[in-house]
Amino acid sequence: MSLDQATVARIAHLARIRVAPDEAEALQKDLQDILAFVEQLGEVNTDDVPPMTSVTPQALRWRTDKVTDGKKADQVLANAPEQASGFYAVPRVVE
Repeated sequence: MSLDQATVARIAHLARIRVAPDEAEALQKDLQDILAFVEQLGEVNTDDVPPMTSVTPQALRWRTDKVTDGKKADQVLANAPEQASGFYAVPRVVE
């Protein structure tokens, strides 16, 4: 895949990076190399490879699903600018 200077400028704009004009040519070559590598990956046969989320096998740790107050109400309310009756106090927004 071939990239022109306008495409490189557009990619830089979307990535929110500033690219000096003298750096644009080197960036263009780097992006073309990256795209060529991705195209090579598309040629690999992955039909017999199962989907995975990690390269190492992992199992989820299960816990009982029960509702608790977290036993940290005092610590949580310590962050409140105002509190009333054990709850955050906020200004009224609907009258």
